[in-house]
Amino acid sequence: MRTAAIAWLITAVYYFYQYTLRSAPAVMMPQLSEAFGLSATGVASLVGLFYYGYSPFSLVAGVAMDQLGPRKVVPFGAALVGIGALLFASGNMQAASLGRFIQGAGGVFALVGAAYIATTNFPASQAATLIGATQMFGMAGGSAGQVLVGPLMSSGVHWSTFWIVMGVIGLAISVCLLVLLPRREERETRADWARQAMGAMKTVFSNPQSILCGIIAGLLFIPTTIFDMVWGVRYLQEARGFEYGDAVMRSSMVPLGWIIGCPLLGFVSDRLGRRKPVIAAGAVVLLACLAWILYGDTNMLPPYVLGLVAGIASGAAMLPYTVIKEANPPSMSGTATGVVNFLNFTFSALLGPLFGRLLASVGGGAAQFSMSHYQTTFQPMLYGVALAFGLTLLLKETGPAVRPQAAAPPSEVI
Repeated sequence: MRTAAIAWLITAVYYFYQYTLRSAPAVMMPQLSEAFGLSATGVASLVGLFYYGYSPFSLVAGVAMDQLGPRKVVPFGAALVGIGALLFASGNMQAASLGRFIQGAGGVFALVGAAYIATTNFPASQAATLIGATQMFGMAGGSAGQVLVGPLMSSGVHWSTFWIVMGVIGLAISVCLLVLLPRREERETRADWARQAMGAMKTVFSNPQSILCGIIAGLLFIPTTIFDMVWGVRYLQEARGFEYGDAVMRSSMVPLGWIIGCPLLGFVSDRLGRRKPVIAAGAVVLLACLAWILYGDTNMLPPYVLGLVAGIASGAAMLPYTVIKEANPPSMSGTATGVVNFLNFTFSALLGPLFGRLLASVGGGAAQFSMSHYQTTFQPMLYGVALAFGLTLLLKETGPAVRPQAAAPPSEVI
């Protein structure tokens, strides 16, 4: 169990790193726009290439985790993220596009790896707490990508310098993972491993509960991945009139809320022994916060409270990662995590550029967008969160309270 805990912690630190790179572009939109000669929506499309790598490689990471184990694949993912950061720093449009894509492709191995270790090495009654704690590390990185990187940009640090340094850090993390992740017992390699992997994929995808989990997670996630992490700072500056520094701090409250909400809601779910009530409650609170952010008077509340509460509530998006694992065979834990991640971030990959084009269209080519432009563009997110609540009611409850407790699996599966 101690070995499993160390393995999980190391992989979670890698998840922190890749999430920092995922969110950092939100606070350097003007610099990136100038460097690449792109409009704000063009930069958003470039940044969104992360999810075009992240989404499909979720399936690759999940299957590889089941077949090979974390030690053989997670360090490779970290190296990809580091190389992607170096390519992005080049300032060349083609290299940067490729770099952003492989940042996503490599970054997915962090979450899938940490979730795999958590769900295959610890009791089922701790699953939601550990997966929530995994996302806590990620959102801590997301917050750092705004709170720490924003002041760096304001102080005159060149945007490419940041990406070069982060690229070197990624390669160093890859080496550390390779050295520190424990080996697992070698299993006999089956000649039909490819057919076995495809069979696992078919089993998970053909389970309606898996599809529901992916859709619910995606609908609860896009207010964070698209609205806050791409447009949040600019929205607060243009529509709400905040100064850059204050806008960065307010926007960073959402990932900070995730740091609190993911482990907290996971713990509450484990204590209740149920998943559905916590997901549903999180969706309701997120819907109220998002509506207030778009349409309400934010001055009625103390500074930072609204973003913080929204982040805490949207932490419920991680509970479907536990549900899908519990709704599918234990031997397919990695594949199940990969599938829910694929479905989740397909929403971000497809809808990110769509929201950007919609905002540009609504704005009519204006250099600065107004409150009404943002409201018209992002209003569909309210319907999405409401739909997530409705779909949650269709989920089958999989928590420990409605099924027998399973013994903790042996740690050698690492």
